[in-house]
Amino acid sequence: MRVTELALRGAYLVELEPIADERGEFVRLWSTEDFIEHGLNMRIEHVSVAGNRRKGTLRGMHYQVHPHAETKIVRCVAGAVFDVIVDLRPDSPTYLLHECVEMTHQRPCALWIPKGCAHGYQTLADETYVEYFIDAPYKPDFARGVRYDDALLGIQWPSSVTSISDRDRGFAALSQDADSARFALCASQS
Repeated sequence: MRVTELALRGAYLVELEPIADERGEFVRLWSTEDFIEHGLNMRIEHVSVAGNRRKGTLRGMHYQVHPHAETKIVRCVAGAVFDVIVDLRPDSPTYLLHECVEMTHQRPCALWIPKGCAHGYQTLADETYVEYFIDAPYKPDFARGVRYDDALLGIQWPSSVTSISDRDRGFAALSQDADSARFALCASQS
């Protein structure tokens, strides 16, 4: 596997390297040794899969605050997604910047998303599935989100949203109250 740091501090693209022969392919999805070699170390608390029926479905922008902030590794296992990470760490040189990566099941890769970053994606195909490896248990009282179409973030989604949960649609925009948002985000840091 090849691990490459992205423009957002602490975020990485993990390119998986399939080995193919006449039987098909074999791909290593996880290697503690390879991650530690790049200064990345996490204990997986749970693994989840999100199924999305329709192209244009948007999930995000999600994160959890301290003491249950999450590091996530996500990958597309079927279909295709436009995946976005937003840096919400006020002390980071990439604060409020975002990184976009298109992932498909044909391109064997994953994203390493550090604590303090929001994550979301839009599906680019029907029947798209995204797998999550997460290092903290899900705690609803610590779950937060930022609005996917916040003008302050300027994320350019690839298409119109065809499906989004009421919860995700209802997240507040950071641009509506930047001072309150900055205070809340500071509380999320460990």
